[in-house]
Amino acid sequence: MPWLQVRLAISPEQAETYEDAFLEVGAVSVTFMDAEDQPIFEPELNTTPLWAHTHLLALFEGGTEPAPVLAHLELLTGSPLPEHHTEVIEDQDWERSWMDGFQPMRFGQRLWIVPSWHAAPEPDAVNLLLDPGLAFGTGTHPTTALCLEWLDGQDLKGCNVLDFGCGSGILAIAALLLGAKEAVGTDIDVQALEASRDNAGRNHIAEALFPLYLPEDLPQVPADVVVANILAGPLVSLAPQLSSLVKPGGRLALSGILAEQGEDVAAAYAKDFDLDPIANRDGWVRISGLKR
Repeated sequence: MPWLQVRLAISPEQAETYEDAFLEVGAVSVTFMDAEDQPIFEPELNTTPLWAHTHLLALFEGGTEPAPVLAHLELLTGSPLPEHHTEVIEDQDWERSWMDGFQPMRFGQRLWIVPSWHAAPEPDAVNLLLDPGLAFGTGTHPTTALCLEWLDGQDLKGCNVLDFGCGSGILAIAALLLGAKEAVGTDIDVQALEASRDNAGRNHIAEALFPLYLPEDLPQVPADVVVANILAGPLVSLAPQLSSLVKPGGRLALSGILAEQGEDVAAAYAKDFDLDPIANRDGWVRISGLKR
């Protein structure tokens, strides 16, 4: 079934008015999109910021005539519509299209991330089966890629690993498949812990090897390796705790950090760690080092 799509150029202040109006005239969905590739990082708690130039996309069932819809919108809002465009979109197998867009990815020399519906390109490599989900961490983002490549380059045999802010569990599971003895995961999001648990099962990781905790329940036991792919602000504020969770002589890798934030984050850890050169990818960085 085809769909009628209406695209409207709005400001953030207009978002609520036009969202309500579109739903009132029968839109089956309303979506907001960035009109100018303007990133928004670390929004304030309990806020949902929009871009300075936003596109509102509304979908209507096939056969809907655009002219009456647009006229009704003007009546509801009491003003002429902002710049807009209508088009008919042919239906497709969205699930199949989405699946086709997620391909196996290689990180470092040994590690592959492989969606469960694909055959592993190198069956004898370290293959981590992972399906994209709600929790952050599929390998496609530069910060996750930086951490996976770092893990691939480490000798993890017999190590205890802590994944702080585990999300999908991708880093902890990768560490276990690369030889770690145990990996502990923690996240503030219960749904992330469930995703980590599901992904561990998909990779035949026993629950005893990958215990999961909310931060307030996390045992304060130092690990041989700590990875934290979160955000720069929390990494700075949590520096004393994260540093204490690394054994002397242990290793630390941090990401989720914009390039311009790298020096500030590094400074928060410099007194406890001998830091490696900062690794950069697509405007994001990884900070790693050895605990003194």
